[in-house]
Amino acid sequence: MREHHAEATWKKGLKDGSGNIKTGNGTIESAYSYGTRFGNERNGTTPEELIGAALSGCYSMFLSALLGKENYTPDYIHAKATVILGEKDGAALVERIDLNVEAKVPDLDNDKLQELAKKSKENCPISKALKAIPEVNVKATLIE
Repeated sequence: MREHHAEATWKKGLKDGSGNIKTGNGTIESAYSYGTRFGNERNGTTPEELIGAALSGCYSMFLSALLGKENYTPDYIHAKATVILGEKDGAALVERIDLNVEAKVPDLDNDKLQELAKKSKENCPISKALKAIPEVNVKATLIE
């Protein structure tokens, strides 16, 4: 078992406050606010961006591991998550994540990529942790 840590501090009220998010090892640190999360402010991150980053990173590593088990070595796997924050019953809700994946893998055919992309979606640890999200879509594209 390995522990991973992150922390957040929020000061003041919802709309007039602000916070700071930091990973346990300190390599990622960012401000966040109501404006970054619900408005057009760009000076900071959002919890949803961090969810997207976590899923993109985990998914890419998991797909690479599955490819390795099939004796393929990817030149690269690029995953970009779009996390859609909506509303249900008057409260914010992550209603959908669209994960667009591009993979350049020598000698791999598209059918095998689609098979392994589906397995990665079902089995990467972060995907499993996000099962409460109503819809998670993966579009995998093989780059020649």
